[in-house]
Amino acid sequence: MKTVITYLIIVLVALFYGLVVALQNFPAGLEALQVGIICAISGGVGGCTYCLRGVYLNACVHKSWDQDWRPWYFIRPIVSVICGGVSYLFLKAGLLILESGINPDASELGFYAFAFIAGLNVDKFITKIEDISQATWGIEKSRMSNKGTNKSSK
Repeated sequence: MKTVITYLIIVLVALFYGLVVALQNFPAGLEALQVGIICAISGGVGGCTYCLRGVYLNACVHKSWDQDWRPWYFIRPIVSVICGGVSYLFLKAGLLILESGINPDASELGFYAFAFIAGLNVDKFITKIEDISQATWGIEKSRMSNKGTNKSSK
């Protein structure tokens, strides 16, 4: 468990360092990527938050820490970073909408908050993306998503 906690704290420190770099010393010529990168970082922070909560709930509250879940704790922050970045793509493409009206003074804070939520709740985010993919392009949901709804899935 100590290894998992150490890993999650190191990932959080790296994410916050990346955030400082992205906000202060972003490389010239790559400004177009800045919001997307900060969204990815926000997703990663959301994922680490969820994992750290899982550690204390399983270890302290429920007294049910299981070493078999260690890979999940190591992989989840990475998946959360990816989902945070993907959330930016879907918002920027207009496939997900945060507000009904256009506000010329709006900041990217809504993007960052949504990316945090995407990283915090990866399963629901992926389900939503699959719903959008199915409705927009007719792409069927993955077998993992259909597992709960389709009894014939393997």
